[in-house]
Amino acid sequence: MYDGFYNLNKKPFQLSADTEFFFNSAVHRRALAYMRYGLTQGEGFVVVTGKPGTGKTMLVKELVKSLDNDNIAIGIMVSSQVGADDLLKIISATFGLPYDGEDKSTLLTRIQRFFIQQARDGKRVLMIVDEAQNLPKDSLEELRMLTNFELSGKALFQIFLIGQPELGETLFLPELEQLRQRIVATYQLKPLSEEETKSYILFRLEKAGWNKTPEFEDDIFAVICSYTQGIPRRINTLCDRVLLFGYLEELAVIGLAAVNKVIAEIEEESSVVTDEFHDLVSASTSPTINADGTLIERIQALEKVVSSLQNTLNKERTLLRKAILIQLDLDNVYDNAPGQE
Repeated sequence: MYDGFYNLNKKPFQLSADTEFFFNSAVHRRALAYMRYGLTQGEGFVVVTGKPGTGKTMLVKELVKSLDNDNIAIGIMVSSQVGADDLLKIISATFGLPYDGEDKSTLLTRIQRFFIQQARDGKRVLMIVDEAQNLPKDSLEELRMLTNFELSGKALFQIFLIGQPELGETLFLPELEQLRQRIVATYQLKPLSEEETKSYILFRLEKAGWNKTPEFEDDIFAVICSYTQGIPRRINTLCDRVLLFGYLEELAVIGLAAVNKVIAEIEEESSVVTDEFHDLVSASTSPTINADGTLIERIQALEKVVSSLQNTLNKERTLLRKAILIQLDLDNVYDNAPGQE
């Protein structure tokens, strides 16, 4: 929508992890250096943690893109609450090995044979576990056991654990001492600074074909950094809304007033949803009403949530209608311009 209005080739602040938009900030550059150092060790664990939205998945994609797939077999697993036995099945599926209906000993034997065959073919095996904070302790221990597989004294399997800060807390549990001893590199992603936030925003705009339209006043970047706490995903979400606002208001210059207006709208939307769900929780947990009363309260709370969502939908429809009308006006101007048939 706004990309056409501002003559952009694509949306600059999409939430998907597209490596074309990888911003090599100081923290991300350092994280990649640690990951590549870990790869040179060829064994054990490499651990990268960071708050949600700090760019962990983007880092993984950037690393994988740079690797020589002729020399390394890579498996990427997005973790959930997976028990040890199911973990072996997921690893098997990731590397294309049969797993359905197999017992644990069969799965382990098949995985070990796969590792050995890859080594004989001159390949290393790397498993990257994203959202690794979701793994239970027994699954982490199972991963550690897999790093015991060797051939001629050389490790056959290396693991990258990528997750939120809770992963670091889990790894420091006393029962995971042996796993900690096998960590060869670790890094915690930090948010972007104010200067990096500005560079990040301009970088993504330029990647999307930005030609200084709209212009951005310098004082907005400090506000954006402060509100988003320098977290890339939050920056993307806010800047996407700011550009949409600029399009709807036909702004050639994005200033502090526009950014503050969008922030206020986001806060208002968040407050409405939060209040409604707090009401729902309060109604559903109230100890002072009987069973029938609890049901009635829950229904009433749910009706409030539905009403709130309907109001939000109506607002979005109004914005969409306005956007369509603006686009139609622009099309009419173009069609009636001199030289147009």
